[in-house]
Amino acid sequence: MNTLTEFINVNSLLHSLGYLAIVFVLFFIGKILYNTLNATTLVNHELVEKDNFAFSIAYVGYFSAITIILIAAISGESYGFIEDAKLIGIYSILGMFLLHVSILVSNKLMLPKFSIKKEILQDRNEGTGIIEAAIYIGNAFLLYGALIGEASSLTEGLITFVGYWFIGNIMLIISTKIFSWWIGYDIHDQIEKDNVAAGIAFAGAVISISIVIMNAMIEPFTDLQTSVIEILTYTLLGIIILPVMRLVSDKILLPGQRLTDEIINQSKPNLGAALVEAFAYIGAAIFILCTF
Repeated sequence: MNTLTEFINVNSLLHSLGYLAIVFVLFFIGKILYNTLNATTLVNHELVEKDNFAFSIAYVGYFSAITIILIAAISGESYGFIEDAKLIGIYSILGMFLLHVSILVSNKLMLPKFSIKKEILQDRNEGTGIIEAAIYIGNAFLLYGALIGEASSLTEGLITFVGYWFIGNIMLIISTKIFSWWIGYDIHDQIEKDNVAAGIAFAGAVISISIVIMNAMIEPFTDLQTSVIEILTYTLLGIIILPVMRLVSDKILLPGQRLTDEIINQSKPNLGAALVEAFAYIGAAIFILCTF
């Protein structure tokens, strides 16, 4: 009679359960880190008592970002359970810390004309919540690209990880600045008017550019010069593809209509049109990810 062990690799199963347990612990650490670094934000009060949907969107964006970082940390070649557990812990916790640094910097430089925290917590601005979630997720994609890959030592891996993250953040901020200039309207002004549609469109741009930059960082590290050139090239590609995809959205997905008119020149901004625009940006980025 066949035993269960003939069909199931018990050792592999136990290791998988162990990795899952590590991920749950790290996810909980991510929650503690959020609460510690945002000590003045009463999470339960915002979620339950105030029913602050803007905060809920941003909060879910944060944990989506944590999930992406953990996926990157557990991916790759195995060096044995104990060594894997150590590396997963180190890279995950560092990634979470860098995520918070990214958000602090991005919030100041991407939307410098107002306080994102105030817009979300006091004004319950859903457009701002969507952008904040996109910034979390976009930065997590950058961290994913920086983390994926092999290194000859832990020191080399950490240096490459932090270096790629730093370069990727610079490229993301520059790209969003260019996008804000090119889009033809003041994103700050629209967000302060509680224009959720403008927030959706901008969020789509942030995520799409992050995916394109991530694609460059996934390439195996050779030397700093080559890596920087690759990231710059892909960033330029992302900047070029945004207006192209907006034109495609205008002419193919929404024929006879102008996205700008639908998003900012109506008494009630068209959320559906903004969603189409965001989809076009992200869809193009995924195509680039699959073909380059």
